[in-house]
Amino acid sequence: MNLKRFISLAISVAILLIIYSKIDTNKLIEVLRNCDPIWMIVSLGMVIPLVIFTSWRLQQLMPKRTSLGFVEANRLILGSSVLNMVLPSKMGDIAKAYFMRERNGVSGSLSLAIVIFEKACDMLSLLLWCALGLLLYPAKDSLFWTMTTGVWGGLVLGLLMLGSRQFADFFFNFSTKIAPKKIAKKLKKMQTSWGEMHGYFWGDKKQLFLITITSIFIWFLHLLQIWLFIIALKASAPFLISLALSPLSILAGLLPLTFAGVGTRDAALIYFYQPYFNEATGAALGWLCTSRYFLPAIIGLPFLGQMMAAAKKLKSQN
Repeated sequence: MNLKRFISLAISVAILLIIYSKIDTNKLIEVLRNCDPIWMIVSLGMVIPLVIFTSWRLQQLMPKRTSLGFVEANRLILGSSVLNMVLPSKMGDIAKAYFMRERNGVSGSLSLAIVIFEKACDMLSLLLWCALGLLLYPAKDSLFWTMTTGVWGGLVLGLLMLGSRQFADFFFNFSTKIAPKKIAKKLKKMQTSWGEMHGYFWGDKKQLFLITITSIFIWFLHLLQIWLFIIALKASAPFLISLALSPLSILAGLLPLTFAGVGTRDAALIYFYQPYFNEATGAALGWLCTSRYFLPAIIGLPFLGQMMAAAKKLKSQN
C-alpha cells in the first residue's frame, strides 16, 4: 500500500475511534434499525440517476468529431470511481482521460482538459449551492461568517480561473514560483491543459451553458440525496438549511487528510447538524454519506482490471 494512502487510512481510523468513543453505540444501532426502509431505498437509489446524469455530461463534454457511447461513458464513470478508492491522487480521473485518448481519438492534453473541466464544474457547483445555503442560514456566528467568506472567495476564484485566461495564467505563474520544484512541474502541465480547456470550451458558448446547468443540477441531486438520508433516518432538518450544512461537510471530506473523506466528513456532519439531531443520528448519516462513494465503486468493480491496466500504462509513460 502507498505510504500516503496508509497514513490517510490511519488518520480516518483514528478520527472514527474518537467519534465512536463519545457516542452510545446502542443508540446508533437503534437509529439504523428504526430507519424508514422505503426512504432508505429511495435515497440510496439516487446513486443510479446521479451516475446516469454524470455519464451523460461526459458525453456532452466530448468533441463533436468523436463519439462516446452512453454505456462506455457509464463504464468510465464507474471505473474511475473504484480506482479513486484504491489509488491515491485521483488516479481514476487521470485513467479516465487516458481511456478517452486511447479509445475515442481525443488528444492527451484535450482529454486531460476535459477531466479537469469536469472536476472544476463539480467543485464550483458544490460551492455555489453551499454559498446560497449559507446566505439563507439563519443562525450564523463568527465561524459561519468565516466559512461563508471562504466559500464565496473560493467560488469567485474558481469563476475567475474558468472565465479569464489572463487571470488563470497569472495564478499558475505565481503558484509555480512559490511552489516546491516537484509541485511546480505539475502546475506547469496543469497550466497547459487549462489553457487548452479554455480554448475548447469557450469556443462553444451553447455547450458551455449546457454543461454548467447540468453540473448545477447534478449537485442539486447530490444534496437532495443527503437530505433524503436524513428523512430515511426519521430525523428532521429544513432542506434550505441542509443546502448549507451538507456541502460544508463534503468540503471537509475533500481535505487531503483522510481516506475518501472518512472521518473528517463524519465529524463535520455530527458538528454542523447538532442543532437538528443527536450525535448517533449524525454518525448514521456519516455512514450513509460514505456509501455515496462506495456504492459506485462497488458497481464499478467489474471494470477495475481495465482501469488498473490503464493506470499502470499511464504511470510508466510519466
